[in-house]
Amino acid sequence: MKIYKANRKGFINYLLIGSVFLPIAIFFLDRNTFSEKPFILLPLLSPIVLIFWIYFDTFYKIENKELMYRSGFIRGKIEISNINEIVKGKTKWSGIKPALARNGLIIKFNKYDEVYIAPQNNEELISDLMKLNPEIKISE
Repeated sequence: MKIYKANRKGFINYLLIGSVFLPIAIFFLDRNTFSEKPFILLPLLSPIVLIFWIYFDTFYKIENKELMYRSGFIRGKIEISNINEIVKGKTKWSGIKPALARNGLIIKFNKYDEVYIAPQNNEELISDLMKLNPEIKISE
């Protein structure tokens, strides 16, 4: 079993910083309301928990001839023998996207299925997948 960390560059970092500073800014704008009714902060804190969960729980691993992906509540596995093509350096803007960064890998498997992932090192993941299935087509 080998675990590949997710690439955490780009917009996700700005979203994380913004989601932390927003409740703090709102708290300092109207301290009296929040000191009297602190439960008002709960709707502001729940998106922060979700963003942190996705940020720290995104990874990929190869185990038992399967590529497993996990990003918060998005989870799945792909039989490596079913992978047809890997498109590297592209970004997919729709569909299943358990990734935090751009310029990752689009994994095409079965007949019409695709998933977008963005590991820290694209080449390392591709070489490990090629060892298990040398028939995978690599395109850019």
